[in-house]
Amino acid sequence: MSEDQRLKLQRLIFYKDDIELIDKLLVLFLKRSQAKCAILIDKEGHLITMHGETKTYDMDTVCTLLASTFAATREWAKLLGEEEFSVLFHQGKRDSIQVTLVGERTLLAVIFDERTQLGMVRLLCNEVAKKLEDIFKQAESKRTEFPEESFVGEGFSDSANKLLDDIFGSDSN
Repeated sequence: MSEDQRLKLQRLIFYKDDIELIDKLLVLFLKRSQAKCAILIDKEGHLITMHGETKTYDMDTVCTLLASTFAATREWAKLLGEEEFSVLFHQGKRDSIQVTLVGERTLLAVIFDERTQLGMVRLLCNEVAKKLEDIFKQAESKRTEFPEESFVGEGFSDSANKLLDDIFGSDSN
């Protein structure tokens, strides 16, 4: 199984304290950069967390489009002989958006306007991406201490079936 296939099968799991660290980091980033909002999603488009001025956006659509755009860009990169582009930038008349690959499985999208500069966003995004990767590594080590498989040991199905049989009666009678 390739590394990409393994990552797709593996769930992205964060504990409450991980999300609190991520949230603090994004709030500090927004304060320093003066960007409008920061959105952290996985590559499949599932929202992990967001901060800033997000009420005016349909976040389900934004997350789906971000993931789709990044997936399409990955294919463009392959056509050009690159493994992947790690940063996307779109500039509009009023707002701009930068999307940065963080680790192997997450994307950080930053929406900003004329209050901040692209160079500031890029510089701070690089710093935030490195710190987020550290948080992700810590979260991964917690997950491997208590792998999901350890909660579903041998005999779980039998004991669950027995409990259901006790509650609802057995079909074998």
